[in-house]
Amino acid sequence: MRKAVIIIVIILLAVILYFGIKYLLKNKKKKNVLRNIDRLTTEKNLIISSSLITELAKAEKLVNNKKTEKEVAEWHERFDEIENKDLPSLTDELVDIETSLMDKQYNESLDKLEQCEKNILRVKAKSIKLLGEIKELTESEDRNREAVTKLKSIYREVVFKYNKNKNDYQEVSSRIELQFENIDKLFSAFEVAIQNKEYEELSKIVKVLDDMINNISIVIEEAPTIVMMATMILPKKMNDIKTISTKLTRDGYNLEYLNIDYNIEETNKTIGEIMDRLNVLNLQDSIFDLKTLLDYYEGLYSDFDAEKRGKKEYERGIINISDRLSKTSSIVRNLYAEIDNIKDTYDLNDDEIEVIDEINKELIEVKDSFKLINDRTLAKVMPYSKLANECELVAVNLSKVEDKLETTLKNLGSLKEDEARAREQLFEIKNIINNSKYKIKEYNLPIIPERFYIELKEAYDSVREINVEIEKKPISIKTLNLRVDTSRDLSLKLYQTASETIKTAAMAEMAIVYGNRYRSSNKEVETGLKEAEKAFYKGDYKTSLETVLNALNIIEPGIYKKLLSRMES
Repeated sequence: MRKAVIIIVIILLAVILYFGIKYLLKNKKKKNVLRNIDRLTTEKNLIISSSLITELAKAEKLVNNKKTEKEVAEWHERFDEIENKDLPSLTDELVDIETSLMDKQYNESLDKLEQCEKNILRVKAKSIKLLGEIKELTESEDRNREAVTKLKSIYREVVFKYNKNKNDYQEVSSRIELQFENIDKLFSAFEVAIQNKEYEELSKIVKVLDDMINNISIVIEEAPTIVMMATMILPKKMNDIKTISTKLTRDGYNLEYLNIDYNIEETNKTIGEIMDRLNVLNLQDSIFDLKTLLDYYEGLYSDFDAEKRGKKEYERGIINISDRLSKTSSIVRNLYAEIDNIKDTYDLNDDEIEVIDEINKELIEVKDSFKLINDRTLAKVMPYSKLANECELVAVNLSKVEDKLETTLKNLGSLKEDEARAREQLFEIKNIINNSKYKIKEYNLPIIPERFYIELKEAYDSVREINVEIEKKPISIKTLNLRVDTSRDLSLKLYQTASETIKTAAMAEMAIVYGNRYRSSNKEVETGLKEAEKAFYKGDYKTSLETVLNALNIIEPGIYKKLLSRMES
């Protein structure tokens, strides 16, 4: 019995606790809704702010034309819509929420509360937008006055800079001063517009002033550079180039392929066009065009140096080929003189004998090519740089003849001739090594890569090994030939390393110089250029080139082809 009473009491307590908690939750939800109703009521009452009413009143006083009158009338209509339509509607929504709350429709009241908040935000946005449009008119004078004050400050600095360096502008001074007069007239027009309350004109005047002052600032900044480059630097450079070209032509150089006279004529036309644009204060691409022209004439000095180097290489090539042709011809003649003895001494078939005829035929072709080079030299129809290349090609073909002759001599088993061949090859290898040293030192690199010194040592070691083999008695022709071939490969490898190093360094240097124009305008390019310069002065020219090309590719995609084309031209 007692146990049953306890159970009943527990059940009653549970029921009381359930209804108590339910009551508390409903009461809490009701209070939350009421707090939000109060908050939204406050926000609704603040939709029409005192500043909106004040600014609208200010706008009414600024009406001085039909356009402004129409705008103010439209603002009044929108204000009345907010005040007499939107706000009463929001009030009704809030009352409806309270009614739902009194009817204990809590979920419904929460939904209505959410919708009401969205409507209040919408109406508030309309009010804010209206206030902003009104302020465009009411604050127009102050806002534009502030802008004009700043522009006047900038303009004074521009005028001061111009007057301080007036002589630097030469004949363009009159155009600049005329532009100053136009700007002064616009400042006066601004004051007149304020006096006449023509507020819609203020922004237009300020915009024109801003454009004109910005343009004249650029003119004041860049015009002296353009005038100096167009009237002094480039003309002087062209005269210098013309003088050097004339002297080299008198000394027997053929420079027609450079088209110097034509390019000078075209440069003068371009300078004239740039000065014409400058007279109307149009500086578009002027500095870039002038720097491009200056780079071209600077490049001609390199072309002249290349011709001088070409002449030296040509003269060395002529002597070298002449000597080699003489030696090779002598060996071939000796072979023909000794052919009967060779046949008697060695068991040779007809094919092996015909090899000598083939060598002689190819040697004649090389001689004909060499004679053609000499004829072109006498006729002065080709530049030395191309003649040097022609010599190199003849040297290559002669090397092929020499190689075939060498193989034939080896097959004939002539130890004496093989020894002579080895000595000739040794002389050539030494020339290649010396040319490699001359080539890499000629460019004046900041640091010669360690790889070059390693390969140079390998080449010298291979030359010493040849000398050791030559001095041995008896001479092992097989070993000697192996040493010569190895040394030749190492010397050519050294020459190729020198050529590639110079080409990579030259292109990296040119790319860095080219990229300097973007250094101040792009942070990534500036960082890339700094890294490229560090790598360059450390002797890591490949990394330097890759770094600067990656940096420049940000500004000019495909810059590698452009720089390569410029370098090859």
